[in-house]
Amino acid sequence: MPRAVKKLTSETEKPIKKRIKIPIKFNLQNFFQDSKSYTPILIVLLLIASFLLGALTTKLSTTQGLSGNPQTAAQPNNPETTPGQPAPGEKVNVDVGHLPVLGDKNATVTIIEFADFQCPFCKRFFDDVTKNIIKDYVDTGKVKFAFRQYPFLGEESNFSAEASECANEQGKFWEYHDYLYNHQGAENSGAFAKDKLIGFATELNLNTEQFSSCLNSGKYTKKVAEDLAAGQKAGVNGTPTTFVNGQSLVGAQPFSAFKTLIDQELSK
Repeated sequence: MPRAVKKLTSETEKPIKKRIKIPIKFNLQNFFQDSKSYTPILIVLLLIASFLLGALTTKLSTTQGLSGNPQTAAQPNNPETTPGQPAPGEKVNVDVGHLPVLGDKNATVTIIEFADFQCPFCKRFFDDVTKNIIKDYVDTGKVKFAFRQYPFLGEESNFSAEASECANEQGKFWEYHDYLYNHQGAENSGAFAKDKLIGFATELNLNTEQFSSCLNSGKYTKKVAEDLAAGQKAGVNGTPTTFVNGQSLVGAQPFSAFKTLIDQELSK
């Protein structure tokens, strides 16, 4: 019996080897002889491979973004950088601009904020940081605080910036500034449409006719654009960007970060 099994196995192996060898040789020959018939298949395979590679790249980029620096995550709305901007960390000589400055003009520490009224992180800064800076440092005469326009999120950013300039014309810039942040909506959703901005002026007891004429005429369009250009020159490429005696802090960082820097400057 063992020999019979061995002989049977040996006999059946040979034809199997022949059957495997012949079709492989035949298929390879056909492939190279008639490659045109395989071209569509190769194209499809290449397209699938490209799609999978793109998906993998996107996945890796997303993962890196999610695990990135929290400060970067706090400033998602970034305009493009401008050539010739200062290097990161470099102290910048930037002036307070044309809008009214809060605090003692002789204070040794100057804080200048560049912001967009539509920016949600600017609102966070307003809610969590600005009020504490004013209470602890501006009202005590240690710091003066300035605001400069940096509208880059769309049409309603420009409308709201110009509206605040029109309010300043009637001596109520800071009241209007606060009202805008307290009534911020989704970006370019109509929350800062011109009729709404005129309504805000009415709520603040401004001369509505004068305010409406000012806003609709584009009287301060150029002035707002000049602030934006000054911010770009100073290296602003994310809002809010705040300069403490020329040293920038980017994003809605906690009050403690500003307190540390302000106290360092006060101790000099």
